[in-house]
Amino acid sequence: MLNNFVMPDLYPAAPELFLATMACVILLVDLFAGPARRWLTGSLTLLTLIGCAAVTFLTFDGTSSLTFANMFIDDPVADFLKFLVCIAVVVVLIYGRDYMAERNLDKGEYYLLVLFATLGMMVMISAYNFLTLYLGLEMMSLSLYAMVAIDRDSPRATEAAMKYFVLGALASGLLLYGMSMIYGATGTLELGLVAQALQDGVANRTIMVFGLVFLVAGIGFKLGVVPFHMWVPDVYHGAPTAVTLFISSAPKLAAFAMALRLLVSGLFGMADQWQTMLMIMAVLSIGIGNLAAIAQQNIKRMLAYSGISHMGFMLLALMSGVVGRETDPMALVNAYSSAMYYSVAYVIMSLGAFGMVLLLSRAGYEAENLEDFKGLNKRSPWFALMMMVIMLSMAGIPFFVGFFAKFTVLLAAVAAEHVVVAVIAVMFSLVGAYYYLRVVKLMYFDAPVDSAPIRASVDMKILLSANGLAVALLGLFPNTLMMLCTATLVRSL
Repeated sequence: MLNNFVMPDLYPAAPELFLATMACVILLVDLFAGPARRWLTGSLTLLTLIGCAAVTFLTFDGTSSLTFANMFIDDPVADFLKFLVCIAVVVVLIYGRDYMAERNLDKGEYYLLVLFATLGMMVMISAYNFLTLYLGLEMMSLSLYAMVAIDRDSPRATEAAMKYFVLGALASGLLLYGMSMIYGATGTLELGLVAQALQDGVANRTIMVFGLVFLVAGIGFKLGVVPFHMWVPDVYHGAPTAVTLFISSAPKLAAFAMALRLLVSGLFGMADQWQTMLMIMAVLSIGIGNLAAIAQQNIKRMLAYSGISHMGFMLLALMSGVVGRETDPMALVNAYSSAMYYSVAYVIMSLGAFGMVLLLSRAGYEAENLEDFKGLNKRSPWFALMMMVIMLSMAGIPFFVGFFAKFTVLLAAVAAEHVVVAVIAVMFSLVGAYYYLRVVKLMYFDAPVDSAPIRASVDMKILLSANGLAVALLGLFPNTLMMLCTATLVRSL
């Protein structure tokens, strides 16, 4: 057997190999550096992620290539999403640095868990085989479970981690069971060969439908959409805010890539079936997410339910690629590029929103209730403006990136003849605007409860300002990001 071994091409996996190697190096550095040089681990982690983004950018050649016995794919979609994941995690670490240090949580294991979770996301994004996908998913998920419980003295964090772990294990089991059924029906784990088996009509359709149901359930859990959303508000609320910021951002890009790989690359021949499932989940997520968010007094829980509704919009775009029985290439590209655009826009907005929560938090004080935002305009007019921009964007008010993200999704839905679903989405978005505008009202029209000055590192303040301005500028010039999403998809599909 050894004589038949063919050395795989390692070049397409250069970013993952770089990240894995540096994670091992940082593990040893942290072990020998000790608590006195804890800053060294954090700095090396940031440099590693920036280096990984640079490697991803430098190895981009606009073509698709398979390696590791067709288990791993490197295409423009993978490169684009991996680059964004690395940048998002860098932003997360800078936002959360002071918060974690003040609570003595910025230990070596926190940074290593961040690196391994990022590695898991990157493997998920490039997976072209059920086993590779599952490997990346579990690497990310197990790291996230540990990160939620990193504050061992907090009963709330421990409880949230236990809920996340139990429900996550159940979802992983469902996903694995679905994969095993599809393997039984097609005789292969490779996504391209699964698609070929469906096209040739050699797969048992009944078993494939059952497998598809379990796969969609697993995807729904990782995206945090109804009816698999039970963990989202509790985990967002219970985890340290810096960890909540991490969970709410980069993993959403990986979950989108997972849905794209499974449903479009592998199971496009069953689009009629999964389109209906996504439609139900999308409508329920947009409705329940917006209605439940109105009742929240804790901003982390409010943003959790808001995230559920936003992921519902992403699913609405994903299900709009198939129009009737004819496959229109332009409809496919418009729908999937709008889903990618929405995912990227949501991550940018989520980083800014939770970044503001971290900005207002300080040692011994968690600024996680809506009351903590009262009178923010009197304390800091600039950051009140940034928070207002983010809230208006999330509400889908012109002319911010959130408005164009919603607009492109609704256009794709109408083009796919889902007019009723698009109208329902618009109605619930109008309902959802209430809880975003409530935050603006508290900042500008209420007296401040806390008059303590806002203290944060210079780099965090600069980055948070850039984050808020990016939300505004991408709304004024939406075509740049949209064209980027479209170009990567056209070269990959």
